[in-house]
Amino acid sequence: MITKPPARDQLAIEVPDDVRRDLGLSGDRSWIVITEWNRFAWPGYDIRPVPGREPSVSYGYLPASFFRRVRDAIVAVGIGRPVDRD
Repeated sequence: MITKPPARDQLAIEVPDDVRRDLGLSGDRSWIVITEWNRFAWPGYDIRPVPGREPSVSYGYLPASFFRRVRDAIVAVGIGRPVDRD
């Protein structure tokens, strides 16, 4: 997920305002990049508690319909690459 508009070479889906609010994300806009995803051993060394929700490390769930939209876009594009975070 990014908070700056995607670069020309990034395919991304904007997170709807209501979803962003429900997750407690700050900032004006957010996008999920569908051409790359994180790959790491859970829990990763860089996992941090969510501010104001300690000890939780989760912002919550995406609504099922939005999750399906993101998942389907990743599958349809078929050009994604993992980004190692370990």
